[in-house]
Amino acid sequence: MSTQQGFERRYQAPEREPIIEVDERLFLKSAARSFYVLEAFARSPRPLSLAEVAKGAKISKSAAQRVVQTLLVLGYLERSPTGTGVVPGRRILDRSFDYLRSNPLIERATPILTELRKTCGERVDLSLFDDVTILYAIRLQSKRETFYATLSGRRMPTFATAGGRAMLACLDDRHVDDIIRRSKLAPLTPKTLVDPALIRQRIEEARRDGYAYVQEEALMGEIVVAAAVVKERNMPAGAIHIAGSLADWSAEEFRKRFAPLAIEAARAMSG
Repeated sequence: MSTQQGFERRYQAPEREPIIEVDERLFLKSAARSFYVLEAFARSPRPLSLAEVAKGAKISKSAAQRVVQTLLVLGYLERSPTGTGVVPGRRILDRSFDYLRSNPLIERATPILTELRKTCGERVDLSLFDDVTILYAIRLQSKRETFYATLSGRRMPTFATAGGRAMLACLDDRHVDDIIRRSKLAPLTPKTLVDPALIRQRIEEARRDGYAYVQEEALMGEIVVAAAVVKERNMPAGAIHIAGSLADWSAEEFRKRFAPLAIEAARAMSG
């Protein structure tokens, strides 16, 4: 047991997992408020007023005013073109670039996904494992896409995605149960599985088959197959997704055609 236990608390950023232990003496609350303000925009793509920023960040309006002004000066927030509020600033993209170029998995994945995209003719993605959520790091488009499906940086629940289930299949049952228990089992579409028993059943199928699939659970009309990219001790680092339209494929045909390609690409990146 840590001798600092009395100084630690359970910390969870707004709408964010995992919960981690934090030493209060080292936790800089003023810095945290800046990130709370930036995270407030995750709930809405439109400009936010100062009152909305304060509410979303769960801080006082006076604190929000100081943080917003600081981030405006630094370029991490900008005034909206209409002057109705503030929006995330272009400077944030600099930090995204820093992360993408420094992650060796993303560097290794890029040529593999580019070739996979040429081979399959459908959208291919690389997601990263982040506990109860996955984060899309690379998204190579196909002939038709919804806007959000083309954007890197999107966060999705692990339990409801093909890549998430493929990565959960690499974990032991205790870890899987813990992640499902802490997940917000809210449906993304009318077909999203939210029954823990059914989710575990799909994870068992992924263990057996070497890949997972979802059909219209994240987006209506879409089917996705995914295979996990693993690191040492078979722990999941990410997943390769191949996504197609049910207007073009039957579920059986899509799985038969593309699951082996996803598995092969994931194996090429693992280790």
